[in-house]
Formats: sequence, C-alpha cells, structure tokens
Amino acid sequence: MKYNRIFGLVMDSIGTGAAPDAGDFGDEGSDTLGSIGKYFDGKLQLPNFARLGISNLRGTPIEGVPAAKHPIGCFGKMQEVSVSKDSMSGHWEMMGLPVVQELSFFPNGFPDDILDPISEFSGRKIVGNRAESGTQIIEELGEHQMKTGDLIVYTSGDSVIQIAAHEEVIPVEELYRISEYARSLVNGPKYTVGRIIARPYVGSGKGHFTRTANRHDFTLKPLGLTDLDQLQQAGVKTIGIGKVNDIFSGQGIDEGYHNESNMDGMDHLDHVMTQDFTGFCFTNLVDFDAMYGHRRNPEGDGNALMDLDRRLGTVIDNMRDDDLLMITADHGNDPCFKGTDHTREYVPLLAYSPGMKQPQSLGTRTSFCDFGATVLDNFGVQADMPGTSFLSELN
Repeated sequence: MKYNRIFGLVMDSIGTGAAPDAGDFGDEGSDTLGSIGKYFDGKLQLPNFARLGISNLRGTPIEGVPAAKHPIGCFGKMQEVSVSKDSMSGHWEMMGLPVVQELSFFPNGFPDDILDPISEFSGRKIVGNRAESGTQIIEELGEHQMKTGDLIVYTSGDSVIQIAAHEEVIPVEELYRISEYARSLVNGPKYTVGRIIARPYVGSGKGHFTRTANRHDFTLKPLGLTDLDQLQQAGVKTIGIGKVNDIFSGQGIDEGYHNESNMDGMDHLDHVMTQDFTGFCFTNLVDFDAMYGHRRNPEGDGNALMDLDRRLGTVIDNMRDDDLLMITADHGNDPCFKGTDHTREYVPLLAYSPGMKQPQSLGTRTSFCDFGATVLDNFGVQADMPGTSFLSELN
C-alpha cells in the first residue's frame, strides 16, 4: 500500500535507552523514557502510545505503560550513526544526511576570533562565555545584562553558540541580526558550528526570568541534498512544523509553521490534517528538550508526554485510511541523568495507519536514514540516498 499523506512527528529528545556507543559520549545507563516512567512510579498514563506499541519496542516496558497484547501499529527503534547527538544531526540523518564530520565544540568557551567580531558588529560587550545551562546563566547574568546591554553568550555539549538578551533591552529583531551575523562567522573552514541560537528572555529580575517562544535557530545549511530536497524536486509537497524549518534552513520545505509550544505544534498538525494534499508533513515538538530535558525535570517531561498522548487520540481519530503516522525522536535527554546535555540513546519508532492489517515489529534500525528512505519509497522518489526503507514491513 502507498500512502497519500505521511505525518512524521519528532518528540524532541525522547530517547528509549542507551545506544551501543553511549560510552563514547559518557552516557552509559541513560534512558529517557525509562527514567520518566520510574519517576512517576507507575502513574505515567500513555494509553494511545501504549496501543501504538511504545513499550513493545523496549526490552523492559515503561513503568505504568504495559506492553500491548495486540498493538495497532508497527514498532521498533533506531540507532544514530552521526558523530554527534543534537537536533540538527538527528533530523538531518532522518532525512538521509548523516553528520559524519565532527563539528566545532567549545566546552571551555569561545575564542576571541569568534567573540571579538560579534562584539564589534553589535557594539556590545559579551559576558558568560562558557558551557552552561541556559536557565542558570540567565538567572546569574540576567540582571547584569538588563543594566548594561551586554550579550550573554554561552554553549552546551552540542555544536552551538547561544546568544541571550532581555527582549526589553535588545529587541528580538536586533538579537536575530546579531545571531545571523554570528552564523556567518562559523560556516567553515576554521570553525563549523551546527547552530546559532537566539535566546530572548523576559522578566523583572532573579527568580522571574523566562525564555520566550521567540527563540530562533540559525542552523548550518545542509551540507548536501536531503530527502526533503528529493521530495520537493519530485513535486511531492513538504511541510515543516516547529523548528524543522530552522534545522534545514528552509531548504526542501514548501510550507512552514512556527510553534509557540508543543500544544501549539499539535494545533498546527491538526490544521494540516484538514488539508487535501499529497506529501510529507514533518513536525518537531521541542518542549521535551528545551523546557524539561535540559532542566532535568522528569515531572515536566512526563506531564508533557501525557498531554501529547491525549492529542494523539485526536490525530488517530482524524487519520484517513491512506494516511501514515510515524513517531520518533532525534536523540535522548534523560531528565534523571547527570549534567544538562543530550544523551546518546536509541530513539523510538512507531508507525500507524488505519489501513494496517498485521502490525509487527520493525526491529532495530541501524540508521535514522531508514525513516526518510521509507518516505521516499512511499512516494516513488528514486534517489541515491542512504537508508533502508521499511515500507513493505508496514504492509
């Protein structure tokens, strides 16, 4: 069976157990879904995920989410081959472009030949300049930034430069211009950085600062063609919801929607599902990562999963017989693990269509590329792209 519309849904950072190479990243024992289940002590209620097979794909079911005796969807997990564990590499790999070259990381802060041009361009001093949790560094330096107009610049375990400023001190559009300039400095060959993230925040002082939905990612342009490009060139409609458009720098995407939150993203998905089109809709829900994973907040992560589960009921009810829903993640971010960074994990793979006759296990896919290969296969797009389609296994 070929599907008329495919809806890909990425639960940003919801991994499902340490990958075989987790030790290379210091992430042995990480398990985002397992940790959330344990934290809720059997009270995690995910009935729609359960009937799709989210516990069936694991060696040990998620506490509170028993394995389904007769799952309505196909289930499995995917292992990343990219050399990093961030959103950009995860999404690129899903779309047939694994990141095989190490990007630039700055665990000890940024060198002067990056910071000095940013300071000169913006006319502002820079404070921070270290690897740190965004909420923590804004809490520490937010009042200083409000008084001086300096830029708070920091990084994480990813290839990223984050630039934070209070919206009433540095208008969002100005912060975007500064971030876009910073992007121009690190596109290679000396430094190749995955993302520049503009991080606006608001609040009156310590204990009251909040990062806003005006975050914008200025991402390294894909270093080659992606499955999105291949679909677009073949005349198959492509839609990006959430930070998908940022991650691919708009490349290969016909129509994009910016999310204010997970629920706003699901509103956009509900809207797109009312439209008649033939194509692929790719959605990212980032709250799991930005709001809860990095902040090591398992309660928030679990509540967000339960909120999404309720919305999934509506998605499933609104699906047409020739629709396909594929749910996955781009990496892990175990909220009960050490540190504040992403964790190297398998990611879940769930696939459902009302027309499925005999749902089965999809096993362990050896690359995220299989996700995009399946989309290309479905739409009959012949391209020399990596990955092994599992389309026949869905039927």
